[in-house]
Amino acid sequence: MPRRLAAIPFFEGLPEDDLRELAMIAVEHSVPAGAAVFSEGDEGTGFYVVLEGRVKIFKLSAEGREQILHLFGPGDPFGEAAVFAGRHFPANAVALAPSRLLFFPRAAFVDLVTRRPSLALGMLAVLSRRLHRFARLIEDLSLREVPGRLAAYLLALPGAGSAAPVVLEIPKAQIAGLLGTTPETLSRILRKMSDRGLVRVDGPRIRILDRPALEDLAAGETRLA
Repeated sequence: MPRRLAAIPFFEGLPEDDLRELAMIAVEHSVPAGAAVFSEGDEGTGFYVVLEGRVKIFKLSAEGREQILHLFGPGDPFGEAAVFAGRHFPANAVALAPSRLLFFPRAAFVDLVTRRPSLALGMLAVLSRRLHRFARLIEDLSLREVPGRLAAYLLALPGAGSAAPVVLEIPKAQIAGLLGTTPETLSRILRKMSDRGLVRVDGPRIRILDRPALEDLAAGETRLA
């Protein structure tokens, strides 16, 4: 277990003694696809790290519309903010695929951090990066139109800088929720991008044909008429 923890960015660089103590309080959970990990308002009794699979963090509006806040994969922690604040979880978490998670109980972890402050430094770095991503999400939802959000998303995918197609790692319906739109609108925009020669769509594989035009769209300098 300590060796497996050492490979998680959240705990990268921690001394062997810290990793051994973390391993002693960690509890492994298997979560089937579609199952809830926690719901908004649940007590923040601990936080999680994804070992395998993918977890969606989202909120529901009064009308039942879903807004995805984060998508987490292997190595990513989630639920830690509520744990340190001693509050309830502010959103919902659901497994998008069969997932293996490590659960760290709040009381045991806070006690460990109190005794070993070096643990907190890694968590602060992760939280800072997450805050930056969340601020960017808010900016995208409030200032960019949906085509610009989608263009920015495609340009940020792994491999987008190469000539090879990029692969959508999650279903288009989930991407729509992440971008604050509907699956129908997302499909319509992808067709427009394809018709204008910006991209070529083949199922989950998308080849970027005109990167400068896509960058202009993402920056809001042009519009997808």
